Amino acid sequence: METPGNEERRPPTVPEGIPLLDEEAKLPQNERPELLIITGMSGAGRSRTAAALEDLDWYVVDNLPPRMLAALARMMTPGEGGVHRLAAVVDVRSREFFAELVSVLDQLRLQGTDYRIVFLDADDDVLVRRYESVRRPHPLQGDGRLLDGITEERQLLAHLRRRADVLIDTTDLSVHDLARKVREVVAGESDRPLRLTVVSFGFKYGLPLDADHVVDVRFLTNPYWVSELRHLTGTDEPVRDYVLGQRGATEFADRYVDALAPVLDGYIDELKPFVTIAVGCTGGKHRSVAMAEAIAQRLRDRGQSVRTLHRDLGRE
Repeated sequence: METPGNEERRPPTVPEGIPLLDEEAKLPQNERPELLIITGMSGAGRSRTAAALEDLDWYVVDNLPPRMLAALARMMTPGEGGVHRLAAVVDVRSREFFAELVSVLDQLRLQGTDYRIVFLDADDDVLVRRYESVRRPHPLQGDGRLLDGITEERQLLAHLRRRADVLIDTTDLSVHDLARKVREVVAGESDRPLRLTVVSFGFKYGLPLDADHVVDVRFLTNPYWVSELRHLTGTDEPVRDYVLGQRGATEFADRYVDALAPVLDGYIDELKPFVTIAVGCTGGKHRSVAMAEAIAQRLRDRGQSVRTLHRDLGRE
């Protein structure tokens, strides 16, 4: 026991004077493992919810037997390259195994595993219409009517609905509305930036098949006809200065990025996360490369996530 003037001595630190690390320091919030249990009524949008989470880089497992949840949760690892955001779709398709779900969830809590339950629901008449449109039987329908399967499932899931952390009623939601709801409510990523790729190419080799926008910079004088620049590429400073130093070159890059602003906002609204901008010249070596880099940098300056790709460099 400590007495005045005789405080308990703490182990030394190296270098001297640096405070000891808190042994119970928690991981930063953005590195803590997250586990989502996706469940709910068949036809209410579980698959679309799983797809939306996959688009947000969650690791998604569909139709998982409940007894596998604990083992799967132990595989989660924080940090770069690990599985730290896991979503498991668990529902009545697992048949007799589904009855184990409640006890498995209770066991996870006892083991200190944090999770959230996301429950998808919709009105019975909407579920009936959705099943009739795809002409598939309800997993609990058996030899009865479609509505019999829906009624039985609603009874089986009543306790899960009550303990759900997030309840999403998809009665009046389109597939795009549901994806937005998942981003906002479940994943907390409504403001996730786009992922832009600016790719240079040569028209003589054909257009990139995945291009959303095509920019033609053959209006600029070609450095190929300057003997000192012919062997260089648009990534080299002399070529870059030659291309961007021409009348109208920087103005074009500035105004093109300005014109893209409302388009990119629209892509966010329409849940199109990946956009490819193709910048072309004759051979894809000089002008397109320099302009692609200039456009990419301007987009980065506006807070966009951008990578550059020079498809045809070295092809000549």
